[in-house]
Amino acid sequence: MDSAEFFARAKARLSFDVPPGLNDAAIIPTTGDAGNDRMIQIVAQERPIRPAAVLIGIVEHEQPTVLLTQRSAHLNDHAGQISFPGGKIDPGDASPLDAALREAEEEVGLDRSFVDPIGYLDLYATGFGFRILPTVARVKPGFNLTINENEVESAFEVPLSFLMNPTNHQLHSKDFRGIERSYYAMPFAERYIWGATAGILRVLYERIVQK
Repeated sequence: MDSAEFFARAKARLSFDVPPGLNDAAIIPTTGDAGNDRMIQIVAQERPIRPAAVLIGIVEHEQPTVLLTQRSAHLNDHAGQISFPGGKIDPGDASPLDAALREAEEEVGLDRSFVDPIGYLDLYATGFGFRILPTVARVKPGFNLTINENEVESAFEVPLSFLMNPTNHQLHSKDFRGIERSYYAMPFAERYIWGATAGILRVLYERIVQK
């Protein structure tokens, strides 16, 4: 699939309708994995949900790339892990899209004038209580980044073709209170992309490329 077809499919299949499960703990997002779904149900009963937004920024090079970050080692949540620019949705944010754009500016200095939002991907829930709503966006090349080292150590790009190739999607499992749950990993060079980030990329593949 070339980049033109990818963006055309994304525009046709995504929208900016905010799923009610982003803020309603009674609505449990499903993943299709029984262990993951049970974990999410348990977490929703034990702790408040934490609405969050991330930006899946696809940079429109001749061979498109996805903009990712490595989180700072001192952070309380997911320290040192590979992530999309993003974070919690603040009360002052007009929408999850606004939150994703704000966080991208704060974390890596991505000027929103370079960003063409396409739509929201499926809501993604984690074992830490986060309800993550990803915004898929086309990013024009030529931007300059300024890294906020309080939040991220670095920003880098990975070819979209690598991330959308299912042969690079490793499926692993781990235990959660006696429940076996699965998770994806997509190692790229020295970067280990896994957990929620890899899971969201897998959803992107299933929604835009696979079908």
